[in-house]
Amino acid sequence: MNALRTKLHALFGPRSWRIAGSLALVLIGVLVGSAITARTAWSPFPHRGDEARIPVYLATGAPVSGNISLLEGLAPIVRAAREWVVTIETKTPDRAGWDIFDDPFFRWFFGRPQIPRREQYRRGLGSGVIVSPDGYILTNHHVVENASELDVALFDGRRFRGRVVGADPKTDLAVVKIEATKLPAAVFGDSSRVQAGDFVIAIGSPFDPRLQHTVTFGIVSATGRGSLGIADYGDFIQTDAAINPGNSGGPLVNMRGELIGINTAIFTRGAPANAGVGFAIPINMAREVMERILKYGRVVRGYMGVNIQTLDAAMAEVYGVRGHRGVIVLEVVPDSPADRAGLRRDDVIIEYNGQKITESEQLRNLVAMTAPGTRATLKILREGREQTLTVEVGELKEERAGVRFGEEAEREATLGGIGVQELTPTLQQRYALPRQITGVLIVDIAPWSPAAEAGLMPGDVIQEINRQPIRTVADFRRLAAEVGRRRAVLRVYSQRQGGSLLIVLESRG
Repeated sequence: MNALRTKLHALFGPRSWRIAGSLALVLIGVLVGSAITARTAWSPFPHRGDEARIPVYLATGAPVSGNISLLEGLAPIVRAAREWVVTIETKTPDRAGWDIFDDPFFRWFFGRPQIPRREQYRRGLGSGVIVSPDGYILTNHHVVENASELDVALFDGRRFRGRVVGADPKTDLAVVKIEATKLPAAVFGDSSRVQAGDFVIAIGSPFDPRLQHTVTFGIVSATGRGSLGIADYGDFIQTDAAINPGNSGGPLVNMRGELIGINTAIFTRGAPANAGVGFAIPINMAREVMERILKYGRVVRGYMGVNIQTLDAAMAEVYGVRGHRGVIVLEVVPDSPADRAGLRRDDVIIEYNGQKITESEQLRNLVAMTAPGTRATLKILREGREQTLTVEVGELKEERAGVRFGEEAEREATLGGIGVQELTPTLQQRYALPRQITGVLIVDIAPWSPAAEAGLMPGDVIQEINRQPIRTVADFRRLAAEVGRRRAVLRVYSQRQGGSLLIVLESRG
């Protein structure tokens, strides 16, 4: 035996023995692993077809049951969500064309012709989300803006006439009501938890009512998108789920079957349809706006009284701020909540109520969504040192008003149904108005009003009423009340008409 071992040692050497021993151990491991696999069907490698099996854990109260696999499809989520999605068809009086009988000079000299006229209308299409079983629907303001009729179609085929309860152009949101009960309603998610890379579904009626409840699928491309010119207050969710004309007002849904956004706009660089860049209003903001519309009849916004700018790298270096975070205070309005709280010019705001601030749009949105009277905590940098201030948020006074005569009297008043806002440098820039133009800006017009019949539109500026100059909303209210039901001659500056013109309004009473 010793002689055999000596011969083998001479033949293979010490290194060869070590290699042989390692191979033997590997062979033993393979045999043992095969036995385990045969008995338990366990494998360290994924089975074919399981690589796409991503479980979706469903929210409490969501109308979907069981886990969802991307391999098997998203049908359970879609089946539940599409029941609370509606199609909204609108009819809006068309004021675009010129008619000699509507010419103010013709009507001044010859009066209103006794010729039957056929009213012209534009038809629009959008989507909406049922948010309560008793018929309240959330959609976009631009879907229902100036519409004289709303036709709302449910997933089950029923149709209802809708009415606008309230709207907020600054966030492009509106609330519509239909007379129905026991409707399926959306399950609200938490948009603050949405992250880039999350899977999402968009549902709506792209291009044509016959394509209602079309479902598209994608991911969240980014969050916190602002300064896009879509709305005054923007904190949008960006998605590549296909959103097309007609999808506006429809839902963006997560993989729990929850509503996380209201689809609003697309970025196309002139193309007529989806290019993979769509935007949705986060549902947390949309819900807050909706609740304020239902509670107050308008959106009450918080106000702090500062002019701010996002801090970039160059500014951060000058002001000694590490990581160029926060927003810099350019101006503090005297006797404003910020002024009373001790905020100063050149302070850098880095936190608002515990939330880190990275850009001015973010802070503006947070303040606006804070209820007036709330005490908010600001963390600031002043001369490089951190300080904490407490500010009692005020109410943003919207200089926007119509003349209120009572609902029935307003319909008979010559200047009833007109909403105006005082002209500011910001509005002049937004509407490309010359600096020397003065007056009040028309921000909305009821479709039944004499002003709408005369062709006035939002964006026009009322400069005079019956040769009396208009400088403020108060001037407009006073002169409109004096006019009452009588004829009124308005001097109006219209950018689309290229200058000032006289408009004669006749009472419909």
